[in-house]
Amino acid sequence: MKAISELLEATTVRAMPVVQGVTAQDMTAPTPCPEYDVRALINHLLHVIVNFQALAAKQDSDFSTTPDRVSAGDGSGVGDWQGLFEDETRRLVKAWAAPDAETGTAGTLGLPARTVGHMVLLDLTVHIWDLARATGQPYGPDPEVVTELGPAVEEMAPTARKWGVFGEPAGVPEGASPFGRLLAATGRDPRWSPR
Repeated sequence: MKAISELLEATTVRAMPVVQGVTAQDMTAPTPCPEYDVRALINHLLHVIVNFQALAAKQDSDFSTTPDRVSAGDGSGVGDWQGLFEDETRRLVKAWAAPDAETGTAGTLGLPARTVGHMVLLDLTVHIWDLARATGQPYGPDPEVVTELGPAVEEMAPTARKWGVFGEPAGVPEGASPFGRLLAATGRDPRWSPR
């Protein structure tokens, strides 16, 4: 069983080309998450990454408001959020590599720490797919990450649907990949396109 930090690192490596490929013109594009355009999705993902650093350290998190980290910066409407994303994901990996990060419960969520680690791993993996789809970029997650997340998603799905985090399972075409089935389990259509 791989450590959450190793899985997060593998996910970050595949995420960075997608993140670097997002342009200022992409910011208002729709995403597979109906409540988010590209800018809102990036802000949400950065907020998740920062809060799950705290959860790894058994500290409280605050998801009450999502700061606009994308627009901060030089006044152009798009700050150096790509550099910030790289820095914060590096901090996330480091936080989950701490000796006790995967033991006990995590912060105010009161859930087993490894379950919480799976939550941020899933967010990072699936939201990067959302971002890639919205901006017309290729993306394939690390196969070990998908293998790790399959059972975790099955376990968390009923609660995630009750909380409105997952949608109802989407249909998948015959012969769908393991990642396609994972996306469908979260309520996403693996064939989603902005057009």
